Amino acid sequence: MNTSDLNREACYRAVLAKDARFDGKFYTAVLSTGIYCRPICPARPPKLENCLFVPSAAIARQLGFRACLRCRPELAGTEPFAEGSALMVSRALQQMSDDGAWNGTSLEEVAAQLGVSERHLRRLFGRVLGSPPTALAQMQRILLAKKLIAETGLSMTDVALAAGFGSVRRFNAVMQRHCGCAPGTLRHTSASKSDMAAGITLKLPYTPPYDWTALLEFLAGRAIPGVEAVQSGQYWRAFELEGVQGLVEVHPDPVADQLLATIHATKIPPVGVIVARLRRLFDLDTEIIRIDQHLSTDPLMASRVRARPGLRVPGAWDLFELTVRAILGQQISVAAATTLSGRLVAALGESLTEDMVRLSNGTGISRIFPTPAAVMAADLRSIGLTRAREKALQTLAVAMQKDRLAFSAHPLDSIIKNLCELPGIGPWTAHYIAMRGYRDPDAFPHSDLGLLRALETESGRPSPAEMLMLAEAWRPWRAYAAMRLWAQP
Repeated sequence: MNTSDLNREACYRAVLAKDARFDGKFYTAVLSTGIYCRPICPARPPKLENCLFVPSAAIARQLGFRACLRCRPELAGTEPFAEGSALMVSRALQQMSDDGAWNGTSLEEVAAQLGVSERHLRRLFGRVLGSPPTALAQMQRILLAKKLIAETGLSMTDVALAAGFGSVRRFNAVMQRHCGCAPGTLRHTSASKSDMAAGITLKLPYTPPYDWTALLEFLAGRAIPGVEAVQSGQYWRAFELEGVQGLVEVHPDPVADQLLATIHATKIPPVGVIVARLRRLFDLDTEIIRIDQHLSTDPLMASRVRARPGLRVPGAWDLFELTVRAILGQQISVAAATTLSGRLVAALGESLTEDMVRLSNGTGISRIFPTPAAVMAADLRSIGLTRAREKALQTLAVAMQKDRLAFSAHPLDSIIKNLCELPGIGPWTAHYIAMRGYRDPDAFPHSDLGLLRALETESGRPSPAEMLMLAEAWRPWRAYAAMRLWAQP
């Protein structure tokens, strides 16, 4: 079976037969449950109209489906979707998911980022997934609406708005057609009423193990004063999206493999965008068991994996914010970079509303991170930046304003090249941004002093060139190896 040309009827027959010969050749994403399975899943097969057949588990996750707990598709063998068309669709889905860009007007921009025409990208979606982007966008809205109905007490009107439906009438019609019932009947009677004042709390599941402590320690040391905070095992941050200000607080669920995120906002926020950003920030879609197994085969990594299983690579809430923070952190300590970023926020960041500040629970969060437009026009030397660093930040801001940089799954070499063309960004900074901002699992700042020190022996520490040679054994997950070296005592 050609993985870039999946036939719905043929795939469905393989699912009904539970034919093991098709295991790993495609996955079944089930709209009625929001999960994805292997063809050999022992569960009762879904109806054909509820099935979307995809060539990889990665694509299923990018579409917002979670792994089945019975057949564990995320732990299956290597996925055979290395063909160009499937890779292109996977990259498009990642970018659309990261940006929350699930609507027809954004497809042209996504195609431009990938270097293809909108017409060609639509054709690839039809060939690989059997559905146009508009149908997938509709599916995303349905899945998000079902999640909000099941996990919150929001009114159906608020659910419709938060899930991205244009009107309540449209929401009711779509949900009735796809679920066979009015949306209100999907809610358990035990669900408690809630509103924006109380916040929206959502579940963000992950595949264990998950080293929350290590990830939180990493974020705590780099939290931007006034914008982010780590307090009592919780992560807090302010945001402004689509004209809506808000706060989000995240902590682990003590009884389940998931994080709990509570969103407070001045009005109904774009929940889909927030969920996508949180999943990226906390690296929730990674098949960490497979990565840990691979790294354990190297003697330099084996003991580190055993000591801290489930170590993730922290992502980024916003690419501009992360890149600014990375530029400020060059050649100075983490603490000094934190001080500079706090000054930048205090000088240029928009203030949160008084209601949001009161809800911040004494974390000190009071502002939104500055926009590229604010940075472009400011005198940054007044906050203690050198002329060179001021130029670097303002050139970056211009690039962001012109959409020259955006979250997208380009090849690593292309990401590094584009970043290094900006003044003030060298290979180390580019790889760090690629690790966290672009979520590239093989990015590796091989000249980093912390990495070199971590492998120091009595005979000395490796050179950057020697570090690159050692890291060949960790590919294609060098970023996860870097996190393990940074995390050691």
